[in-house]
Amino acid sequence: MFLAPLFWMLMASFSNIEEINNASLLFIPKKFNFENYKYALTLMPFWKYALNTVFVTVFCIIGTLFSCSMAAYAFARLKAPGKEGLFLLVLSTIMLPTMVTCVPQFLIFKNLGMYDTLWPLILPAFFGNAMYIFLFRQFFLTIPYELEDAAKLDGCSTWQIYWKIVMPISKPVAVSVLVFTFVAHWNDFMTPLIYLNSVDKRTLALGLATFSDVQGVDVVSLMAASTVTLIPIVIIFLLCQKVFVKGIVTGSVKG
Repeated sequence: MFLAPLFWMLMASFSNIEEINNASLLFIPKKFNFENYKYALTLMPFWKYALNTVFVTVFCIIGTLFSCSMAAYAFARLKAPGKEGLFLLVLSTIMLPTMVTCVPQFLIFKNLGMYDTLWPLILPAFFGNAMYIFLFRQFFLTIPYELEDAAKLDGCSTWQIYWKIVMPISKPVAVSVLVFTFVAHWNDFMTPLIYLNSVDKRTLALGLATFSDVQGVDVVSLMAASTVTLIPIVIIFLLCQKVFVKGIVTGSVKG
C-alpha cells in the first residue's frame, strides 16, 4: 500500500501522457521511454537547483547537529536552577504551527537584508530544534556518569567531555537527527517559496513547481524529475538504516 504511489511515480516517469490518462493504479508502460528523464532535467536548470539544495541541506545538518546536541547536553548533564522548567518551555514550541512564526521570522530576515538569499533557509538550523534537542537529551541521559567523572579526573573541561566523550558515543542519535534533517530540508518547499524570488536561487522542491503552468501539469516530466530528486533520500536512508533505528529506540523509555 505504501509502495504503490512510488511504483506509480516510477512507471509514469517512463510512460507517455496517453498511457497515464488510461492507466490503472499499478501499471507497466508498454515501452520504457528514457528520453523523459533527459527532457525533464533540461526543462529546468536541474543541476543548479540540486547544488543549491545540497548547499542548504549540508549546512542545515551541520547547524542542527551542533546546536541541538549542545543544548541537549546542557539539559541532560549540567546543573542549573530552573533547568527542567526551561526544557518544558523548549518542548512547548513543538506545538506551535509553522504558520504562526513564519510572518515574524520573515520580517526579521527581510529587515536584516537577507530576503532572496539562501541565509533564511540555513540560519534557523543553528538555533536548535525542540524535537531534535529532545532526542539528543533522551540519549544523553542513558550515558553513565562514571565516564564524565573519569574524564574530569583526567583534567577534561566541560567542552572536552561533550566533544571527546559524549558525542563520539552518540552516533546512533546523531545519525537519526541527520536523516530527519536531510529529508526535511531536501524536501522543503514552503520556506524557499517564502524567501526566494530569483530563479537561479531555487531549490529542487521549488524547481519542481516549474512543471506546472496555466495549461496544466506536465505529469511525465514531473514524475521523472521527482524520481531523480528522491534517489538521494533513498540512498541516505539505506546507508543509515540500522543506526537510524537504533538511535530512535535508544533512550525512548528514559525519564
